[in-house]
Amino acid sequence: MAEIDTHTLDATGATLTYDIRPGGSPMAPPLFLIGSPMDASGFGTLASHFTDRTVITYDPRGVARSVRTDGAAETTPEEHADDLRRVIEAVGAGPVDVFASSGGAVNALALVARHGDLVRTLVAHEPPTVPVLPDREAALAACADVRATYLREGMGPAMAKFIAISSRKGPFPANWADEPAPSPAAFGLPTEDDGSRDDALLGQNMRTCTGYVPDFEALRAAPTRVVVAVGAESEGELAHRAGVEVAAGLGTGPAVFPSNHGGFLGGEYGQQGAPTEFAKALREVLEG
Repeated sequence: MAEIDTHTLDATGATLTYDIRPGGSPMAPPLFLIGSPMDASGFGTLASHFTDRTVITYDPRGVARSVRTDGAAETTPEEHADDLRRVIEAVGAGPVDVFASSGGAVNALALVARHGDLVRTLVAHEPPTVPVLPDREAALAACADVRATYLREGMGPAMAKFIAISSRKGPFPANWADEPAPSPAAFGLPTEDDGSRDDALLGQNMRTCTGYVPDFEALRAAPTRVVVAVGAESEGELAHRAGVEVAAGLGTGPAVFPSNHGGFLGGEYGQQGAPTEFAKALREVLEG
């Protein structure tokens, strides 16, 4: 395992923590692995497949080691994009390659739209940008309901709804709210409210991430090569469907990667994807 150098960086409203795994030729662009709200710990397995280049990971604001200092209840993709810019500039290694997953892919799209000169290639894996979907109104309402449930009832009921929404196959009907709410116990989640309201997924990012509208004009004009990826096993799910639509908005088709939404995971968070095959597919795209 490569040595990890950890750094902190002051940003507007937060102190960011990022890690650098030095490796490979100094001529190869660094690879920045981005999630949201997933922090750097989710990329250990994937990073181990890229020891031939420097790998950067970080904790998004409000998550793990990156502490918020502004007390804000929500964070926009544009704010996350500014954090990403700060990290890339602090590393000072010129344009980087980026693999970004889920909410991280949304934030990376916002980064490229604003600062495309900092990114050579972006692989945006299943960005859950709901406004691109034909069923956007119902899907956005379902996502907003997750946050409302969190504020009203706590983590268990809200996370149960999030799991049901993210794993749902196919469009959301207009009467989705009439469906029975999923039970937290069915997912092994707590049924009692512990009173906390600091979950970055359910509170900070839920509405702003899913409500992000990609700036397709800016993305197409950027010097960055943008490749949207979707999972072979997640077809029909919200993030997969959104990825297909984002690719269409860029005038391309999506790259199909092995496994599912968490296909790069190798046991992190108790989830096992197909990280070896996933890393191979990612390398082929980055070298393509």
